[in-house]
Amino acid sequence: MAENGLRVAYVPGVTPGKWLDRWNERLSDPLEAVLYDGGDPLPLLADGSADLVFVRFPEGQSPARDTLNCIPLYTELPVVCAAKEHLVEAYDDEVPFEDIADETFLDPGDYPAEAGGTRMALEVVGTGAGLLVLPMSVARLYHRKDVVHRVLTGVPESLGGPTRIGLAWPRPDIRDPELEAALADPESEQAKKAALIEEFVGIVRGRKASSSRQPSVREREQAEAAKAQKRRQGADKAGAPKRGQKQNGKAAPKGARGGSGARGGPKRGGPKRGKRR
Repeated sequence: MAENGLRVAYVPGVTPGKWLDRWNERLSDPLEAVLYDGGDPLPLLADGSADLVFVRFPEGQSPARDTLNCIPLYTELPVVCAAKEHLVEAYDDEVPFEDIADETFLDPGDYPAEAGGTRMALEVVGTGAGLLVLPMSVARLYHRKDVVHRVLTGVPESLGGPTRIGLAWPRPDIRDPELEAALADPESEQAKKAALIEEFVGIVRGRKASSSRQPSVREREQAEAAKAQKRRQGADKAGAPKRGQKQNGKAAPKGARGGSGARGGPKRGGPKRGKRR
């Protein structure tokens, strides 16, 4: 895992480059992004191999739960992959599923990562042995000269309909008093990691560099406010006259008070009359 930074894993077909660029423009903390083609990336969060993952899931089946945050980002179109010169190639844009319902379809589950994964499945498609339904981004990633693909409409769930890409990360267990205390301490490792995760999530959501919802902006604003307060306090101390200090170049007379009844001022009335005997 990236030391003092973040490690992000993403499934094939996801292109996180624009988010990584924005991170590097705004922050100096290291961010490592790795392609994961071993299937479901969510276990990487559980074992600590990644801090966040870009995950693919069927439309309407978000993996979010009590222990996992997941924000949906965009929907992927399903395409059908076929060997060149197959009737699929004759379609310009979209292929209705009913037109090819009787064809043989390969099951992506039969091609795990250790057996070559999607690359191997497309190689089999190129031989004309069957068709394969994939997200468009994946079909483009593993494109072969002997294979064509077209958008497929009316796809049954059994073949994998539209899919979504989302960003997932662990949800802290606030029932743990030790973890809750650590997250409340901005200097703790847990709090710093949580702030970096929030920063990346904000970037993916499209928040601007100046957004006050970004932890880095809040931290900068708090630091600037603290400096301004110190300057004001210093100015107040420097401008306050010390006891006995001259005011306007003259020493203040001891016991001097304002007003006509002040001590040391002229007395009212003339001399007192003597009493008659």
